Amino acid sequence: MNTSNVVALIFAGLAYLLGSLSFAVLVSRVMGMADPRTYGSGNPGATNVLRSGNKLAAILTLLLDAFKGWLAVWLALVIGPGFGLGAPGVALVAVAVFLGHLYPVFFHFKGGKGVATAAGVLLAVQPWLGLATLATWLIVAGFFRYSSLAALVAAVFAPFYYWFGGGLAWNADPALLLALVIISALLIWRHKGNIEKLMRGEESRIGRKK
Repeated sequence: MNTSNVVALIFAGLAYLLGSLSFAVLVSRVMGMADPRTYGSGNPGATNVLRSGNKLAAILTLLLDAFKGWLAVWLALVIGPGFGLGAPGVALVAVAVFLGHLYPVFFHFKGGKGVATAAGVLLAVQPWLGLATLATWLIVAGFFRYSSLAALVAAVFAPFYYWFGGGLAWNADPALLLALVIISALLIWRHKGNIEKLMRGEESRIGRKK
C-alpha cells in the first residue's frame, strides 16, 4: 500500500469518527431533554428534535451536524494536499463522514438519516453547489411541508447540479461525483420508511409534534 493510500485511509478514519458525533443526542443531553431516539420518528436528527418543541435544540443539531460534514471535507481539501491527498481521497473522506453519521461508532451504529451532514459536505465541495441544493430543499419543504420529501428531491438533484456545473461554475471531478452519487443513494435508502409513509399519506409535516 503506497503512502497516498495510507493518508487517504487516515483522513477517512478521522472523518468517520467526526461523523459519529450524533449532535441530536449530544445537544439533547446537554440541554436536559429526552433522547430523540425515544420519541417521534426515533431518528436522531434535527427534524425529530424539532418535534420536542425546542427550536433552539433543533437549530443547534442542524448546524452542528452540517458543520461536521463541512469540516471533514474542508480539512481534506485544505490540509490533505500537503500530505499527498488527491481528489479520490477527498471523495473517500466525504463518504466516510456521512457513513459516520448514519452508523456512529459512539452510538451503537444507530444514527440519523444524514440530511444536514450531506448539506455540509456539499458546501465544502462547492459552496454554490451546497446553496443550490439547500434552495431546492427549502422550496420543496416550503410548498409541501414534508422534510423527508424535500430531502429526497434535493438528494436526487445534488449530483446532477455538480455534474452540470462542471466546467461552468467549478471543475467537476469524477471521484467526487461518484462520492455524491453514493451519498445521495444512501440518503434515499435511509428514507425508505418515509417514502412508504408519503405514499400512504401518513408522513408527518414539518412543525407537527408527535
